[in-house]
Amino acid sequence: MGCSGCSSSRGCGTSSNGCKNKSGSCNKLNVVDWLSDIELPHGHVAFDCVEIRFKNSRKEFYRNTEALALNIGDVVAVEASPGHDIGTVSLTGELVKKQMRRRKIAFDSEEIKNVYRFAKKTDIDKWVEAQQLEIDTMYKARTIAIELGLEMKISDVEYQGDKSKATFYYTAESRVDFRELIKRLATDFKIRIEMKQIGVRQEASRLGGIGSCGRELCCSTWLTDFRSVSTSAARYQQLSLNPQKLAGQCGKLKCCLNYELDSYVSELKKFPDTNIKLKTLKGQAFYRKMDIFKNLIWYSYQEEPLKFIELKLNRVHEIIELNKKGEKPTDLINFVEVKEVIKEPDYANVVGQDSLTRFDRPKSKNKKFKKRNNHSNKNQNRNVKKN
Repeated sequence: MGCSGCSSSRGCGTSSNGCKNKSGSCNKLNVVDWLSDIELPHGHVAFDCVEIRFKNSRKEFYRNTEALALNIGDVVAVEASPGHDIGTVSLTGELVKKQMRRRKIAFDSEEIKNVYRFAKKTDIDKWVEAQQLEIDTMYKARTIAIELGLEMKISDVEYQGDKSKATFYYTAESRVDFRELIKRLATDFKIRIEMKQIGVRQEASRLGGIGSCGRELCCSTWLTDFRSVSTSAARYQQLSLNPQKLAGQCGKLKCCLNYELDSYVSELKKFPDTNIKLKTLKGQAFYRKMDIFKNLIWYSYQEEPLKFIELKLNRVHEIIELNKKGEKPTDLINFVEVKEVIKEPDYANVVGQDSLTRFDRPKSKNKKFKKRNNHSNKNQNRNVKKN
C-alpha cells in the first residue's frame, strides 16, 4: 500500500520495507501527543473531534459521532462532498482541541464533517488504485493545459478515496481561465474536477526535497506557517546577496533566514552606527567589517585603506565617547588588545621510540638487487688481482 503522507503514492521509502507505520503514514509533519500519558479529571468528557491526515501535509478535523475507539494510525472513512474519503488518524484527544484553537476553528462549527467508520478492505483497495492513477493523471492534465495555452503549472493531483473526485493543485503568476480545462479533464477522466491554486512555497512543501544544508526541506517536515522573508534578513546577518545561495527550491528566499534574525537584530543594537568615523591624531578611520557574536569591529585609516585594525566593541565605544568630548587619541593601535599565542609542544622522542613518520619515507631499492651487485663487484676484483 502506498504512503498517504508522502508526495508519491509509491511510499515514503523511510525503511527497506516501506513505511514504518502499518497504516501507511510516515512521520511527515506529525504532532507529538504530549498529553497522551496524562489522565483526564474524573467526569471529564473526552473531546469528540480527531485530526485526519490525507496526502502530503493536508490535514482536516472530523467529528467522531459514532464514538469509535480511534487511535493514531487508524485508517478511516470520512465524510466528503460528494461520497467519502479515506485518511489516516494523525491526532486524538485533548491536543486536537489545542490544534483547532491554533487554526481558529470553532468547536461547534457546522463545517466539521463526520467520521463514518473504520476503512474496510474494499475501501483501502479502491484508495490504493486511486493513488496509482495520480501521476499519470497529472501528466495528462499538464499536456491538456499546454494544448489550451494556459500559463499555469499543475504540480500535484490528489484523488478522493472513493475515486469520485480529483483535486488538481496548480501555481500561476496571474489569473487563469480554466473552464475549458475542467471540461476536458472531466470528459477524459470521468470524475468530478476541483482546481486549487497554491503558492510556490506550498508547492515545495507538497513535493518535498533535500535542501542545500543536506536535510529534508523544513516546509515538508515541520514548518506549517510561511512568513514573508525579505532581503533585509540577509543584510542583518551580513550575507552576500547572491540569489543562487539565498533562494530555496521554491525560488523564494529561504525560510531559514528568519530563524536567527531576532538574535542578530538584538546583538546589532549594541554596535555603533557604521557611518561614524573614529577621529585620531593620525587621521580618521572608517568602518570596514564586524563580527557580531565576537564583538569585534575592524577599521581602516583613509590613508591606509588596506590595513585593517581589529578593535573590541567596548574600545570602540570608548573612542566615540572621547570624540564627543572633543578629544582625539593618538592612534588606534594603542587600543588594540595583544593576543597571547600559545605554542603547542612538538612531539619529543623521550623514550627512544622510532619516529611516527617512519612509514612515510620513500622505500629504498630492492635489497636483493644490492646484494647481487656487491657480489658481482667482489668477483670482478678477485679476477683482476689474479691476472
